[in-house]
Amino acid sequence: MPMISVSMFPGRTAEQKQALVREVTDAFVRTCGGNPEGVWVTINEIPAEHWAAGGTLFSDR
Repeated sequence: MPMISVSMFPGRTAEQKQALVREVTDAFVRTCGGNPEGVWVTINEIPAEHWAAGGTLFSDR
């Protein structure tokens, strides 16, 4: 069973998250095979003050 993890900033609606999970699942099944019930997707919402790139927190940008 594949497990796909998506990390993103908070702020998306439940409908957006549902659409994302559906699209990610469909893409996996389309490219790698299997069935949708066997694809697990987790969404990790990380606050901007806990995420950085290039040595700078996103909350400071």
